[in-house]
Amino acid sequence: MPTQAKAAVIDEITERFQNSSAAVLTEYRGLTVAQLTELRRSLGAGSSYAVVKNTLTKRAADSVGFSDLAPLLNGPTAIAFIEGDPVEGAKALRDFAKANPLLVVKGGVVDGRTVDASEVTRLADVEPREVLLAKLAGAMKGNLTKAAGLFQAPLSQVARLAAALQEKKAADAPAAEAPAADDAPAADTTPETDSPAADAASDD
Repeated sequence: MPTQAKAAVIDEITERFQNSSAAVLTEYRGLTVAQLTELRRSLGAGSSYAVVKNTLTKRAADSVGFSDLAPLLNGPTAIAFIEGDPVEGAKALRDFAKANPLLVVKGGVVDGRTVDASEVTRLADVEPREVLLAKLAGAMKGNLTKAAGLFQAPLSQVARLAAALQEKKAADAPAAEAPAADDAPAADTTPETDSPAADAASDD
């Protein structure tokens, strides 16, 4: 491939990495053209599934800070570039792989962080972003400022916030159930003669 053509391919892959909410590397050996077409459709509008050259993809990944992907770039490789909710893309890949075991998920990038195959699988089991945000917003009891900020947060941050919220609720439960033994005011055991008013009365 001429140098100029290689540079164009690297630029295209680089742009896809930058513009995608997730990029999942897969091995597609043995899949037919019809199956690959079906997979592309299942990823949804805006997303794509592209067969790539490992050497050029490595250079593109290096240029955007994803050097950790290098070990995954071996054998026949195709990348699912996901736009929109990464969870939906991960679900589409998981469901397709169940029906077509020849598709092997290697790992990839989600919200700017490199992940392995097991993390992609866990992502597919997460509830959609909108559902998580709705639950978090409800749990915040009307704190609209925090809820609005969450809608702009990366999926990984939303997941961490959900875990933190669950831990806080668990920690608060025992405290709420404990009897308020110290609520009653303590009896004043100070002798009356210790007060300035009592001293004045005794001097009279």
